[in-house]
Amino acid sequence: MYDFGIRQPRTGYRIGYRANETNHCPGCGQSHWMIGRMTAECANCGTALPLIAGSATGIGTLRPRGTGTLAAA
Repeated sequence: MYDFGIRQPRTGYRIGYRANETNHCPGCGQSHWMIGRMTAECANCGTALPLIAGSATGIGTLRPRGTGTLAAA
């Protein structure tokens, strides 16, 4: 499981897609990306990188609400 950069100060630099920066693919050097929820994929060669400092937001995001118990039907 990827830790999203939580341990970066202890482990050093990790390759990943960083939002709001120019990202070059480590496989082919291009900078065209298809961004998903957890990874970014190079549009040229298909190399996938984890999103750094990303969060799960959007229409398909599931978030628990309420007490967590199901109502009896």
